[in-house]
Amino acid sequence: MSLEGETVSVISILGNDYSIKAPAGKQQALSASTQLFKRLLAETKAASPSLVGDRLLVLTALKLCAQQLELEQRHRQDIQQLEEQVSTRVADIAGLIRQS
Repeated sequence: MSLEGETVSVISILGNDYSIKAPAGKQQALSASTQLFKRLLAETKAASPSLVGDRLLVLTALKLCAQQLELEQRHRQDIQQLEEQVSTRVADIAGLIRQS
């Protein structure tokens, strides 16, 4: 089904079907996200076999959020390192120009 460039995909998670709209060109990202979420659900279930339903979903979602926060922190650190390297290079180049 397609509505104004959007595709509606039906995904099944824990026996429930969900209709999800994906903008044109984003269907593959939705599919990859679904597969990642299902894999993490399985990992969470394996680690905590007594979890079911909403509790399993919430714990898995919290793990995803923790991973996202960790990635964001690493990204900020990487950007800071790159900015420091660029500043050092700019200072080196400015010093070379002054010596000329």
